[in-house]
Amino acid sequence: MKTVFVTVGTTSFDDLIGAVTSDESVKALIGRGYTDVVLQVGRGSVVPDPDSCPGLTLQVFRFKDSIAEDMRHSDLIISHAGAGSCLEALGANKPLLVVVNDKLMDNHQLELAKQLQADSHLIYCTCSTLPQTLRDMDLSALTTYAPGQPENFASFLDKAVGLV
Repeated sequence: MKTVFVTVGTTSFDDLIGAVTSDESVKALIGRGYTDVVLQVGRGSVVPDPDSCPGLTLQVFRFKDSIAEDMRHSDLIISHAGAGSCLEALGANKPLLVVVNDKLMDNHQLELAKQLQADSHLIYCTCSTLPQTLRDMDLSALTTYAPGQPENFASFLDKAVGLV
């Protein structure tokens, strides 16, 4: 069993849920050997049916007190680009694919994702490039983010938003 955990955090990001459950993304995930997808859909209006991704076992929920267990049991985390979700996923020491919401104005999330990708801690894409990224990504190139060093994450944030 190889599991993907997808999180939108406390927001709604229907485009991400739609992109992950698209035929193209499902084929890419199956092609990489994934068997299970756990979707945390937050406040979104897109709530896929458990049978909507043929070839994958799909579990869907809105919120839990903690998603740490879901992250711990996953082989790949696909997340929106919120700083809190990125930090939690990086702390779980799992491969992380961040999907930036390119519809946001003044997109600090893009800057954060770019910096963390430049430092080889994650791979980022947009909803429209997700299927291709799933096919082409090299998870072995990722390096571990050192947990327990909040000053490092603060430094990433400072660089990402242009404070340094």
